[in-house]
This record gives sequence, C-alpha cells and structure tokens, in this order.
Amino acid sequence: MVSIVRMKKEENPASIAEADRRSIAAFLERVWSEDGLAERTLEAYRRDLEALAKWLAVRGRDLHSATREEISAYHGARSAAVRSIARRQSAFRRYYAFVVRDEPDFVDPTLLIERPKMPRSLPKALAEREIEGLLLAPDLGTTLGLRDRAMLELMYACGLRVSELVELPLAALNIRQGVLRVTGKGGKDRLVPVGEVALERIGAYLAVARPALAKGRQPAALFLSQRGEGMSRQMFWLLVKRYALQVGIHSKRISPHVLRHSFATHLLNHGADLRALQMLLGHSSLSTTQIYTLVAKEGLKRLHAQHHPRG
Repeated sequence: MVSIVRMKKEENPASIAEADRRSIAAFLERVWSEDGLAERTLEAYRRDLEALAKWLAVRGRDLHSATREEISAYHGARSAAVRSIARRQSAFRRYYAFVVRDEPDFVDPTLLIERPKMPRSLPKALAEREIEGLLLAPDLGTTLGLRDRAMLELMYACGLRVSELVELPLAALNIRQGVLRVTGKGGKDRLVPVGEVALERIGAYLAVARPALAKGRQPAALFLSQRGEGMSRQMFWLLVKRYALQVGIHSKRISPHVLRHSFATHLLNHGADLRALQMLLGHSSLSTTQIYTLVAKEGLKRLHAQHHPRG
C-alpha cells in the first residue's frame, strides 16, 4: 500500500472527527486499489477532504451528515478560483460516490451542486523550428550538455510527461529494438518507439556522460544529476527554461510539458492517426487526446491569416 494513503498527522488532530478520519482513509485505500491513482492525486484528495472535515467539525458537523448547502458554503468560504473549486468538487464527488456504494440509501450532498465552467485552455506547442533550436541548444562538448540533449530529444521523440522522463529506469530503454517502456498514470505501462536521432543522442550520453555522472556506482535511473542520482521534475524544468531563453524563446511560452505538447501537435500536423496518438501519449480517453486537434487547427488558422492574400 502506498504511504500517501496513511493519514498524516495534522497540526490539530482533534479538529477532525475520528469517524471522518477513518472514512477518508478507507476511501483512499479503495481508489488506490481499484484505480491505481498516482500518489499526487491521492494526496490532493486527502488534503481537500480533511480540510472540509475540519471546517465541518468547527460547526459540529461531519462528512457523513454534511448537506448540499454546507458544502456550497464551504466552497464560498475558500478560494474562488475556478480550477480550485473544480479540484475540490472532484474530490468531494468521488468521496460521496464511495459512501453511496457502501450505503445505497445515502443521499449524496454533491449531486445538485453546479459544476464550475472551466475555461478552455489549449496546450502550448512550439513551432517546429523553435523545437529544433531548443534541441540544438545544449553543448555536446560537456557531460551535462550530452545529458540534457538526450533528455530533450527523448521527451520530444516519445511525447513523455515530465514525471515519466525523470523517473525512467535504465532498464526501460531497449536500444536494439528502439523502444521505450514507459510507466504512466495509474501505473499503466506502454511501449513507445524512439526515433533514430534520439537513440543516437542517448547512445552518446550512455557511452560518455552517464558513466561520468554515476562515479563508479550503479544507479537505477536513466538520467542522472551531478550528484549521480535521479533527476527531479524541478531540475528538468530549470534546464528547459534556461535553454529556451538561450535560443530566444520567451519564458512565458515554456512549461514542463511543452515538448510533449509539441510532439502531439506536430504528429497531427503531419497526418498522424488520433487513436495512435492516444496510445503514444498514454491517454485513457480519446477525448483527452482530441484537444490537440484544436491546437493543430488554431495553427492552421494563423498560418492562413499570415500568408493567404485574402487572409
């Protein structure tokens, strides 16, 4: 069982009813075992449910007896940011659905609470020439440059999430077959082909840079820091930002996922099948992948407006 679902000590443990504490723990155990949710998601659920339980306890109430009006009032007393409300509602809805499964006559207080309308935000993708400049930015005459180039090339070649990239074990890469075994959300594995350029850069990294960074040890991680340990998401974010500024890409257009978004958008622009893209990205739902078709359409509109004589 992952440690995240063991209830953490609060500053004031008595502020949460013991029944609520046990119920939240049981809920997290259930969704972890059934859905294999990531630890970060489980932690977010725990945090949101405990905060609601504390708020209710001050008013002499608990999660089981909470009403729709009380939960709505709680939302009103907290951050009004749309994404924050949506995140809290997702945790509450899932928790009360869990309660209903065990108590069929229980009335779910979240059923009639209106869902916030989320603003549509399209993933930010770089142009192909910008990606080319970013990939060429690391200095291949240095150990860290070889590592950084290999990481950038692999993320763009395979459309990896940042967490997937930095958590890759050395054993996940099969250079002979040119494939990468990626463990995505919910612990689900997928095989992703690696392009020739990325394989070449990884080969150089493995031959020269990784042994120097490992310092005679045998770490499991594919990509290593200067301390010979696995990289963190924050470290990768900083190096992407540094190289982007180096080649003149504005920092506001850079996010840790920019190479993944660019991978998906560029594949669609070159005629990739949406279902195949879904498998490569590791999306459980095709609707998640379809957002990239909107990105591609927006790019075509801008191209038309810029270059067509009557655009």
